[in-house]
Parts: sequence; structure tokens; C-alpha cells
Amino acid sequence: GRLEQLGAAPAAGQPPEPDIVSGERQALVSEKAEINAVISQAQALSIRISGLIDKIGNMRSELFRNLLTKRYVLSDALSPQVFSDAQDEYTNLYKAVSSWLSFAFKFKFQAILAATFVALGLALVLLVGGRRLFGRVFEADPSNEDPSYLSRLSVAFWSTLLPTLAVAAFLGSTIFFFNYYNVLRGDIGLFLNALATAIGVVFCVNRLTNAALEPRLPNWRLIPVETGPARWLVRLTTAMAVVISVNTFLSVINDKMGSPLSLTIARSFGATIIVGVILILMAMLRPFKARDGSWRPWPAWLRYTALALGLFTIVAALLGYIGLALFVSLQVVVTGTALITAYIGFLSAQAIGEEGAFANTTVGRWLSAKSSYEDTALDQLGLVVSVAINVMIVLVFLPLILLMWGFQLGDIQAWAYKLATGINIGSVTISVTGILSGIVVFIIGYFLTRWFQGWLDGSVMARGKVDTGVRNSIRLAVGYAGVALAALVGISAAGIDLSSLALVAGALSLGIGFGLQNVVSNFVSGLILLAERPFKVGDWIVAGDVSGTVKKISVRATEIETFQRQSVILPNSNLINNAVGNWTHRNKLGRVDIKVGVAYGSDVKQVHAVLLEIARSHPMVLKNPEPFVLFSNFGPAALEFEIRVFLADVMNGNIAQNDIRFAVLEKFSSEHIEMPSTPRAVVEAHKPKAWPTDDDKIEADFAEQEQIKAEAEAEKKRLVKSRKTKKPDPD
Repeated sequence: GRLEQLGAAPAAGQPPEPDIVSGERQALVSEKAEINAVISQAQALSIRISGLIDKIGNMRSELFRNLLTKRYVLSDALSPQVFSDAQDEYTNLYKAVSSWLSFAFKFKFQAILAATFVALGLALVLLVGGRRLFGRVFEADPSNEDPSYLSRLSVAFWSTLLPTLAVAAFLGSTIFFFNYYNVLRGDIGLFLNALATAIGVVFCVNRLTNAALEPRLPNWRLIPVETGPARWLVRLTTAMAVVISVNTFLSVINDKMGSPLSLTIARSFGATIIVGVILILMAMLRPFKARDGSWRPWPAWLRYTALALGLFTIVAALLGYIGLALFVSLQVVVTGTALITAYIGFLSAQAIGEEGAFANTTVGRWLSAKSSYEDTALDQLGLVVSVAINVMIVLVFLPLILLMWGFQLGDIQAWAYKLATGINIGSVTISVTGILSGIVVFIIGYFLTRWFQGWLDGSVMARGKVDTGVRNSIRLAVGYAGVALAALVGISAAGIDLSSLALVAGALSLGIGFGLQNVVSNFVSGLILLAERPFKVGDWIVAGDVSGTVKKISVRATEIETFQRQSVILPNSNLINNAVGNWTHRNKLGRVDIKVGVAYGSDVKQVHAVLLEIARSHPMVLKNPEPFVLFSNFGPAALEFEIRVFLADVMNGNIAQNDIRFAVLEKFSSEHIEMPSTPRAVVEAHKPKAWPTDDDKIEADFAEQEQIKAEAEAEKKRLVKSRKTKKPDPD
């Protein structure tokens, strides 16, 4: 700081510093001492606060343990006096609610109507909007007799979540607007909050069990139980939720009304006994039907778990551990509902992430219709959606479950804040918020790059009639540059200092020098190919033994599709360092050579004229340069000719060769021009080393002819003799 800029004070025996500098130094030293004192006080206060927080947490834990382990005497709770206390409390509650209702309807009637209608409107917007947005995944379709597992999971999850959110929105917004318009009194506000919570829990449990068991639609059930047991399971589960919710609502009333302890114990005792009995009934249920008509029970682990929980709550309540029994009963309903809902969500996410599943969803079909996404891209997007759903479920249900198990909301918020703002591991700070921000920025940059690529290619270069190869090179260059820029911006947004990457880059340079030479060579070669463009996408090239059409040029390798539809991946360095033939570099004009052999003794001028006529008559053969026929050689078994024609598109060489060969056979037959009797010398095509035909052994056949020269000479003499003795054709 400024004190460091002034430097050290003069030592003894040195000339004194100016008075202005000395005064500035003393002021800075005093200011530094004051700041250090404040920092020390803040640190001490922070340590004290941390100690108090730990002490409060320990006290809460001790209170929670005492609540669960405290044993109550049941004799007072089961005495007739309890009924008298309950009647007195009901009378007091009735008076409190009646007085509030008379006040509210007399002075706040318009506010009540406004709050109710606004809350109802919000709930309807959420419900109707969810139906329109999610459509098929909201309700089970009775006409679908064989829905997929993903469809059943989606319907169960969303048909539970959306209506529950709509009911929660209605109840929560109603209470909010009642408070906003000062409609609620303090005690009535507590009662209404407890009642809204009870209604929400019962509704959620009922929707979840109906969605999972579907008593009316057996094909949509997640659990393969029979219809009768499914109805009983829905009733028992809903009844258990009603008992727990009513007990929780009454506990709020008891606390506010100052009810005697005996009434609280009696209420909790009755609720736990009922829940235990319901659990035992559910465990004893036989929901599965075997092929022989007999009914089978639940799996052993599930049946014994439900029996153990039911017996535990009943025995704990009978022994006087009312708090423990009530806590277990509450967690069976509330935590069980949350875990089952989360589990269905996890199963849905897993099903969406399977191969081909996301493409069959409503969103997948919409993306496939509105964009150029292929099945592979949709599968990858399905994995992203699957991960996002899993993260969302954890973020929503984990805090709820922690709250149900006695954790305080402030503690959960503090943990979440610490996780989001940064966790220090040594000198490294990991911030979830920063990482998520960097990922979001990179994704936005990636999609902007793809959009700009499409706009540049489809709107600008397409209208400018830019060559396809140039368009592809520009599009690739823009894509690589955009993704690199998005990555740099995302890293910066994540809070990572780019200057700190210099050390990493320096360390990597050593590895690049030894182990990554080929990778760097291919990368640089790819950049050279994109810049110089010795070939482009769509060109027909010959590289060594590989011949085919260029399908894709990337910075590492080039994809070539042969004429047998085989994809060959060639490293770019091979294409730079070795000779590459390009049949369509400047244009697609090319020459096709076709070898034809005729028997010795044939009229060579007639053969020449016939072959030239055939070449000129073919529609693919250009007039300029014009075709010509070459009398190329006296072969061992034939007089060899070459038909040389030029095509506007050399890619059609196979078609032209095939047509000309057929025409040669037909014309020779009509003109009585004999061809050699050795089949290997009938027709031969001169082609490049990797010409894309199926007759790849013709050159080898000619090599074999050298071994039968003696036989060929004898055949030639016989043909000459037969030609001399043949009568002339009357035509």
C-alpha cells in the first residue's frame, strides 16, 4: 500500500526524511494500527458467534433427543378428564374462530374475495398451463393399452407434481394475500397455516398413490398389483396421511390454546396407534395374483419392514414413548411420500437418458421436427436432460427431507450459501455458483456459435453462391473459433484466473514435445488443409490405396467415403506429407479410357469408325474436347483399341464406361466384327490405380496373358486362316 511506497524509515546516522513524508508515515502507521484492531475485534466476535451457533445447535439436538426419549405416563392421558379437556378446548376454538369470522366478513369481506379469486387464478394458470405444456405426460391415456415404462413414469411424476404445486400455490397465495390485507389475526394465522399444510400433505399423498397404482387403469400402474388391492392401498395410504395431518393440525391448536399435557398425550397416542394398525394392515395385504389364482403377499423385505414399523409405533406408544412413536409415524408418511416422489423422478430421469428414449418424448419429437437434430444428438441431449432432472430433484427434496428430520431452515440456508459461494480446499476455492455460471455462459456461447454458423452458411454464403468447399471451410473455422471463445469466456465467468493456466500450459508444452507430436502435427496439418484447400468436401481424391469422396475435414483427420460406402479416417499429416490426387480439384471435367480388343484379321478402319461413332453418340460424352479412338497395340491375342472420351462430371465415369461397353458389344454383333476368343481380352478399361469399379483384377489378367503367349500365337494363326476362307457378307 501507500506505506510500502514510502519505503523504510531512515536508519540511525542517515539524513532525516522530509517533515511531510514523516507526517504521512506516522498517519499511515496509526491508520494501520486502527485497522488491525478492528480486524482483531471482528475475528474475536466471529469466533464467539461460531461458538454460540455450535452451542445453540447442541441445545437443539439435546432437546430433540429428549423429546424422542422422554417417557410419559399414560394413565392420566387415558382418564375421562381428557374428554372434558377436549370439550373445553373445542369451545375456546369455536369462540376464537367465530369472533374472527364475524370481524372478517363485516370489515374485510372484499379483501377476502379479492385474495381468494387471485389465489384461485394463480392456481388455475399453473394447472392449465401445465396441462397445455406437458400434454400427454400429465394424464394417463385410457386408449393406450401398452404404454411404455417412460410414459408411465412421466405421467406418475408430473400428474403428482403439477396438481400438488397448484394446490400449494392456491393455499400459499391465499394466506399471503390474507396477511397482505390484514385479514388474519395472529392465532388464526397459525391455525390457517397448519390447516393449509395438512390439506397439502393429504392431497399430495392421495395424488401420488393414485398416480403410482392407477386403480382405474391397470395398464398405467407402476406397481403390478391387482385392482382390488390397489384401491385398498390408496385408501389406507390416504387414511394414514389424514391421521398424521389432523394430528399435526391439532397439535398447533393445543399449543396455541395452552391445552393440558394429558390432552396432547392422548391425541398423539391415538394417532400413533392408528398409523401402526394401518401399517400392519398394509403389510398383511396380498396384492399379487399368481397364475393358479392364488394371492401372493408383498416381497419379504417390504412386508417385514412395514410390520416392524407398525409394531414399533404401537409398542413405543404403549410403553409411553409418545414422542418417538409420533416421530416415526410422521416420517413414514411425510418422508416416505417425499422419497417415493423423488424415486419416481429419478426413474424418469434414468428412462429419459436411455438410448432412443428422449427422441420419443414430446420435446424430442418437437426438436426433431423443428431443427436438424439427429438421433445421436437427441440421445446426448437426453443425457443432459436426465442429469438436469436428477440435480433438480436433489435440490428440491434434500432440503425438505432435512427439515422433516429436525434440521433448522437457517442451518440448511447457511450450508447452501457456503456451498454456493465457495469451499476452500487449501489455497483453492471451489464455488458451485461460479462453476454453474461458467457452464451456462459456455452453453450460451456454444449455441450462439451454432446459430451464427447456420445463419452465415444458409443466408450469407448461400445467397452469394459461394463454393461448397469454401462454405464448409469457413463454417468449420467459425465453429472452432466460436467454441474456443465460448470456452475462454466460460472459464473467466467461473472465476478461474486465466493467467494461472500459464503454468499448466508450460507443463503441457513438455508433454506436447514428446507424446503429442502426432496430435499437434495433425492439428497444424488440418489448419493448412482448411487454409490452402487442396481438396474440399465433395471432391473425389486418391490418397495412396484409398479412393473416394471427401465427407468431412476436421482439424485432426479427414473422413473419406469410398465408393463401397466405407468411411476411411485419414490423419491430416498423411494428406499433407504424401501425394494426393484430386479428380475434381478445379472442375469435374475428366477423361475416361476404355480398352477394346478385336480379333486379328478384323478391318481396323471399320473398327475405328464404329468405336468413334459409339463414343460420339453417348449423351454424357463432351463434343469439345471431342472423343477419339486410339489403335494402341498389337496384343498377344487381340488388336487393342482405346476409346478416350471426356465427361463433364468424371464422377459419372462408371456409368459412361458401362453404357459404352454394352454399345460396343451390340454394334460389333450387328457389324459382324469378331472379338478374340480369349475371354480375358474382350474388353478392358484404362483406369487410375484406385478407379472405383468392381473389376479390379483386369490388370492382373493381362499380366497372366504373358504366360500363355505360345497358345495365343497359335490362336492368332488359326484366326487368320479362318478369316481368309470366310465368305464375304452379302450386306
